[in-house]
Amino acid sequence: MAFTEDQLKEMALQLSCPNGDNGVGVADLMHDTNFGMSKSTIDALKIVDHDSILELGHGNGKHIATIMQTAENVSYSGLEISELMKQEAESLNIAHTSFHLYNGEIIPFKAEQFTKAMTVNTIYFWKNPVALLNEVYRVLKPGGLFCITFAQKEFMEMLPFTQHGFNLYDSAKLEKLVQQSPFQLIDLTNQTELVKSKADEMVERLYTVATLQK
Repeated sequence: MAFTEDQLKEMALQLSCPNGDNGVGVADLMHDTNFGMSKSTIDALKIVDHDSILELGHGNGKHIATIMQTAENVSYSGLEISELMKQEAESLNIAHTSFHLYNGEIIPFKAEQFTKAMTVNTIYFWKNPVALLNEVYRVLKPGGLFCITFAQKEFMEMLPFTQHGFNLYDSAKLEKLVQQSPFQLIDLTNQTELVKSKADEMVERLYTVATLQK
């Protein structure tokens, strides 16, 4: 199926910030196609009892139950730029969770509040990546982990909508970004999976889980 440029632009816009009549369906599709990446990220965080988790860009939140079941007495706070996604996540009524809107740049929490942080498939849309890394660093406790999971540039370039507003990453570019922050990059793990693309085709996705430590 061929898409027009306007359709590709709308698809890219919805992926960065689901909204309107199509937003819920797009979010469900993102959950289905991203769950493997989310699970890899959760595993990399090595969540333990009493951890406090921050997630940037949680989408509809259907993966959050997996986070909460990983250990005992875990708390979770989610940040979204999409009002619709905040509402969708809140509707799940998961105990010990809270959801907040933010502008994608300033994290509305006090310093050293969280033990772990995570984000999946949001780095392409960061307006000021170094500043946002510094913000995550600020709100993490000493020794805290931040996992950034992203699909590699070589895969993303094959998707036609990524030419509209996506800033693509490979491992080298991610490493250079982290070097501009106070974080230490302690692990880069590459994985592949077969997924249905947003253009409704089965493709092999190469993605990376980067683990940073304060």
